[in-house]
Amino acid sequence: MAEIAEIPESLREWERIAAHSHIQGLGLDGLKAKFVADGMVGQTEAREACGIVVRLIREGKFAGRAILFAGPPGSGKSALAMAIAKELGKDVPFVPLTASEIFSTEMKKTEFLTQVLRKAIGARIHEVRKIYEGEVKEISIEKAQHPYNPYQQIPVGATIKIATKDESKKLTMDQSFAVQLIQQGIETGDVIQIDIDGGRIVKIGPSEEAAKEKKIDLTTIKPVPVPRGKVLKEKEFVYPVTLHALDVASSRSGSDIFSLFFGVRESKEIEPEVRKEVDEYIKSLVQEGRCELLPGVVFIDECSMLDIETFAFLNRALEQELAPIIIFATNRGFSTIRGTDIKAAHGMPLDLLDRLLIINTKPYAEDEIRKILEIRANSEKIKISEEALDYLTQVGVKASLRFAIQLLAPAFEVAKEKKSEKIEKSHVVYVEKLFSDVKKSAQYVKEFEKQFIQ
Repeated sequence: MAEIAEIPESLREWERIAAHSHIQGLGLDGLKAKFVADGMVGQTEAREACGIVVRLIREGKFAGRAILFAGPPGSGKSALAMAIAKELGKDVPFVPLTASEIFSTEMKKTEFLTQVLRKAIGARIHEVRKIYEGEVKEISIEKAQHPYNPYQQIPVGATIKIATKDESKKLTMDQSFAVQLIQQGIETGDVIQIDIDGGRIVKIGPSEEAAKEKKIDLTTIKPVPVPRGKVLKEKEFVYPVTLHALDVASSRSGSDIFSLFFGVRESKEIEPEVRKEVDEYIKSLVQEGRCELLPGVVFIDECSMLDIETFAFLNRALEQELAPIIIFATNRGFSTIRGTDIKAAHGMPLDLLDRLLIINTKPYAEDEIRKILEIRANSEKIKISEEALDYLTQVGVKASLRFAIQLLAPAFEVAKEKKSEKIEKSHVVYVEKLFSDVKKSAQYVKEFEKQFIQ
């Protein structure tokens, strides 16, 4: 039974502020980046490059290619990837991944990467089906005695009358449909859809007219309008799925003798034959005009953590017919490629690096740091004085933007303790003394090096 309870003021909204909660898009006017827009500040060249990439992805002209975000820590690489995801919309798959995740799974690296790549390839399947659709006007379930229990009756058929605003039809149904009517609790006044080919009945909800007649003040189910037109019609259904979801569904369709006694066994790895069948099925749908592919994005952060085998696999994966867009991100300069003794730019093999579009991110200027701190304070609903904002900006210039952002919340706690409604400069100065940035911590370690455990 549905219950109603009042929601306390503190629980009315989900307000957890993540690192990039304020990012809403790339902040572009056409292909020209605004200085401040959609939570993005500065990095105009990088954002404009991302805008071109987004446009190519939408037009399906960038499949099987890769991008590298290269820049110092705290220069907005993850923010740009998040902005690309926001610009692409909800239908285009976006799969964020850190390189360390690949080495912490229980399956083979190649299998894990294959699953990730196929999660980032979407398919929008269009299907036209014949359905009966309308409001239930009459319903009658035919029952008969159970063959093994004389005290129990089972449904053996049903007669139902459904109507739209323009037409009505009376239908007789077999046992399978009658069982569905009972299971879904369908009664007069409900709007339903009967899929002839699929053998399914879908209860959409009570009609607006039926809800008015019953005079129910509170209900958990939203009433729906009565359909117009004919009762029997052809209707198009759109199903957005990913190739990985189809792989999983196909791999679970098979069963063995053990599944009869212990249920279906979970398999972490998917057979290549299953994926081949899914690919052939999708290709046939595309050729028939019943499906469109949506190449999504895989964002791999900390890509310098990947080893030579993983790079070789991804390099080959980019050449496949069905491949998503891969975005790498790194803050490394020259470093050793894992699994080799070779030092290379960004810790990546030259043959892969040569085929990437590289987008450089630059350190933020003073005015950009100030604007980012202002936006961040607004997103966290923190009030800050101009003097405190100026001082915190200088902290960001001398130490790092991340350190300055991290001081916002502690400074606000100090302000509340001092009965102040906003952060003042004294509050920032106080928390800056309590917490150390990377440079101060390194200096401290160097000063007391002999006292640390070696």
